[in-house]
Formats: sequence, structure tokens, C-alpha cells
Amino acid sequence: MTTTVPPSAGTTAIRPFTVNFPDQDLDELRRRIVAARLPGAELVADRSQGVQLATIQALARYWATDHDWRAAEARLNALPQFVTEIDGVDIHFIHVRSPHPDALPLLMTHGWPGSVIELLDTVGPLTDPTAHGGSADDAFHLVLPSLPGYGFSGAPAELGWHSGRIAQAWATLMDRLGYTRYVAQGGDVGADVTDAMGRQGPPGLAGVHLNLLTLALPLKEHMPAESAQERAAHDAVTTFTTDGFAYFMEQSTRPQTIGYSLLDSPLGLAAWMLDHDTDSYLKIARAFVDGEPVGNLTRDTVLDNVTLYWLTGTGASAARWYWEFGRFVAAAQAAGGPPPPVTVPVAFTTFPGELWAAPQSWAEAVYPGLAYFNAVDRGGHFAAWEEPELFSSEVRAAFRSLR
Repeated sequence: MTTTVPPSAGTTAIRPFTVNFPDQDLDELRRRIVAARLPGAELVADRSQGVQLATIQALARYWATDHDWRAAEARLNALPQFVTEIDGVDIHFIHVRSPHPDALPLLMTHGWPGSVIELLDTVGPLTDPTAHGGSADDAFHLVLPSLPGYGFSGAPAELGWHSGRIAQAWATLMDRLGYTRYVAQGGDVGADVTDAMGRQGPPGLAGVHLNLLTLALPLKEHMPAESAQERAAHDAVTTFTTDGFAYFMEQSTRPQTIGYSLLDSPLGLAAWMLDHDTDSYLKIARAFVDGEPVGNLTRDTVLDNVTLYWLTGTGASAARWYWEFGRFVAAAQAAGGPPPPVTVPVAFTTFPGELWAAPQSWAEAVYPGLAYFNAVDRGGHFAAWEEPELFSSEVRAAFRSLR
């Protein structure tokens, strides 16, 4: 990785950034993949014991012989990338200005176990909609930051980098880029950060769009449960907190412990990242084992993302966000009272394969006066990654009234 820093640059400088890992890093990665020790096969016919051996074996074969990280590097380097220091941490971001001068600035935040890789296929549809069946009136100038401790961003060297602090950093970033009016979008961790931005209401933020209802976790017992959709959402949250919570619990309590494995074993890292949710896992397993990807969750895009984590050594630092999240939520609950209200219009899209597919009543319970809601017919937790065209059309619709 390289950056170019002008000699007179201060801490607020925006420095060009290029991805360029040495060949020996890739050679060492392949050596470790081939030398990996694997457990015996699971004792069940499904994924209830974790990532299945056949999936990891297929992934390892492809990763060691066919995956082309240099193609991923070239794809990243074809986009304008930068780094700037905010609150003592170097923040990496992609910044693509639309060819349409009246485009609306849009900040989009990825999640875990994702990175800017999961958002790359939305760049074209969002910045140049006329080339993707849309209208110039729906164009965005796009800012895609890497979360602190993730990917090419620096890892915080002190405590306190929870979503609220990241939200403040993102407001600083948009101000530094000269955007006086903009909107924000997020899923997974990015949804929590974007929610925090909406509650902080920084100058210039005109609205937010989310595709995960993160507050459903602490507020589950207060959510409506009358309709079949509402009961299904309740069941999905219960399933997550009883049988899909392993990564969340470990990272929110002992991120350093799992970090040793994530930094030492490529296949350990890959398995940990694949074991996020059943819908996404089954789609990714199908791509590797059967050669039949669902949407854009292909072998190459999945391994682009895992390889990014490996080469940057960010398995542990990315996991620490969950530790910060857990303590922030515990402190807020101990203090009592509702969170501050969101001060900007909120839009929400439900994708059917999400951890819990939030019905409109749930979104309205968390965001009274919800400005936009839609439930689409396909896509899951990694909506922008899996269905970039559909996701982009939802982002356009969500912010159309704010232009």
C-alpha cells in the first residue's frame, strides 16, 4: 500500500492512495493455504455445526490456484482513493464524483465482515445512472470510507471508537471534502453508524437510508408482534440471538482472543467471515461447491474481500468494533431513557434474506415519521454486494424526495 503526502501537508491533508502489496505477501498467503490443517467433517448434514468442510476445501482450492488478487487491486486502483487523518486515525476512502454536476453527495458505510469491496458494483449505477437505465436526476457523488480498523484505514490506538465517534468522523470527512449538503446510507455496522449520524444531526446531513434495523436487538420485546410478518421477525431475532450469535458474542467480548487465529490462518479467517448468517453462507457455499453464485456473491468477489482482510491484517482490529458496540449499548441501557431522536428523514429497505426482515411497523416504531419504506423480493444481508442494481434503485428512490 502506498500513499503520497505533500511535504507541507498537515494532519487534515487528503492524500492520494494506491493499493500495491508485494508478491511475497501473496506467495506467503498461498503457502499458508496449502499448508493448512483442517478438522474432520462435521457430524451433521447441514451447517448447524458451522462452516462445512466441503465449502472450505472448495474455497481453499480456488484461493490457492485461481483467485487473482491483482485483478482486485486493479479494480480498486481504477477508482480515486484517498487517506486523511481524522481524530488521530488514518481514514481510507473512495471518492467518485458523478459526471452529472447536480449530483447529490452520498456517504455509504460498509459493515462486518465486509469492506469497500462489497460496495464496488454500486459505484457505476449510483454515480452514472444514465449508463445503467436510470435518470441523471438520480445521480450521486459517492464517498465510500473504510471503517476504522478495517481494510486500508488505520486501527485506532485508543478506546472509544464506537459508532457515535465514527459518525462524527464521517461528518468531518464530508466537511473536509467540501460537501455542505449530503445524505448517508449503511447496512450492518454501517447501519449503526448511519443511525448515529441521523441522531447527531451534523450540519449538512439531509437524510439517511438503512437496510438493517440494528435497534431491533435491544428493542425486540417492544416491537409489534400481531401480524405474521411481525411474528416472523421476532422469530428471526430469537434465532439470531440463540443460534447465530457466535461471531457477535466472541467479538463483542473477546476480540483479541479470536484475533490471533484471524491473523495467523487464512482459512481460519475465511471460515470466520463466512459464518455470518445462514442465507449468505448458503449462497457463498453454493458459489464455491456448486459453481453457481447467487447474484454478485461470486467466488472471486468473496475472496477479494477475505484477501483484503488477510493482507491488511485487520481481523482483530475490525472485530474490536463489536467490543465497543457492546459496552456502548450496555452503558446506554444502564443510563436509561430512549436514544435521542433522529433529526433527519429516514428511509428503509427490507431485503428478504436479512438477519431479520424488518416489517414496516418495526421500522416505524424505531423511526417515527419514516419517510420511505419498501420491501423488495430478493437479496440478503449483503444487499449492495449481492444485488447491486436493485440496491442502487432503492437508494435512488429513498433519496428522490430530498433532491
